[in-house]
Amino acid sequence: MCGKAQETTVANHADYQLVGGAGERARAAGLVNAEWYKCAVPRPLMKQLMQRSDARAIRDTAIWYAAILASAVLAGCLWHRHSWWAVPAFLLYGTLYCSPADSRWHEAGHGTAFKTRWMNDVLYQVASFQIFRRATVWRWSHARHHTDTLVVGRDPEIAAPRPTDWLSLALNVFAIKHVAKELPGTIAAARGKIGAEERSFVPETEWPKVRREARITLCVYALVIAACIGFRSILPLLYIGLPSLYGAWLYVYFGLTQHAGMPENVLDHRRNCRTVRMNPVFRFLYWNMNYHVEHHMFPMVPFHALPRLHEVVKADMPPPYASTLAAYAEIIPALVRQTRDPAYCVARPVPGEA
Repeated sequence: MCGKAQETTVANHADYQLVGGAGERARAAGLVNAEWYKCAVPRPLMKQLMQRSDARAIRDTAIWYAAILASAVLAGCLWHRHSWWAVPAFLLYGTLYCSPADSRWHEAGHGTAFKTRWMNDVLYQVASFQIFRRATVWRWSHARHHTDTLVVGRDPEIAAPRPTDWLSLALNVFAIKHVAKELPGTIAAARGKIGAEERSFVPETEWPKVRREARITLCVYALVIAACIGFRSILPLLYIGLPSLYGAWLYVYFGLTQHAGMPENVLDHRRNCRTVRMNPVFRFLYWNMNYHVEHHMFPMVPFHALPRLHEVVKADMPPPYASTLAAYAEIIPALVRQTRDPAYCVARPVPGEA
């Protein structure tokens, strides 16, 4: 719901920033380092739910990369035959390359994908590259997102700020705005410069890692571009680089279901997150992040245990959306209304309240 806490939302989103302005107002309103609502889960059961396992993540990761490889071979064969079928084949490849990397990046970043730490770290770095994210910057950005979910001036990952910026949403269907922001940040970090926004949430001890990762990323892309020049073909970029753009559409489609149109500046994930039912294929690609209220409330529960956690806490949750289409039936009208009325938000029925 949009109560008094919601009224503290920044009136003018033009001054959205992580330091000063909106951030200071969020702190003054008691929204920083605040206590969030959590559903009651017996401690022994929560310990079971938090158990990590390598087997499930290894299996899923192997299937995912096998699908990427198969689609890459198919697209390459069609390309060399000069078939127009290469276009949808590369769209399939790019989608498999990029969009599931978002959920793998996410889960590995929490350290819950695998039981073995180095496996999480490797998958996190590779998936970060695939979706063109600065790994260490986004690790700390996402930590802030969980600490201050949809708190304006604090959360750096608000995908649909108010009033609705339709041009930005449209550009990010193919990650254009995302890459337009990440690329200058990567170049700056490679030159040894860390931006003011990143300095507000990335510890100084991590800055050397940010610089090193940026230099490695740029070296890889330099080699790919050199291969394009050497072979006089765009094909290398179609395999590495451009898929981070043309393959982003599906993770954007999934990602907007998480928070778009929901209340800002509230301390209850049942109000500012959505749980959406998905078919088995979508759940595999999204690694169960459709159970998003449960994930935000208990972020250390691994992806494979989220369906079980949902069953445990569902009596204290708003009803899940029946599908992504059902979620968008609410999201699109909400974003349209927020274009002219930034104070509007979706109100979810929370158990125990009239």
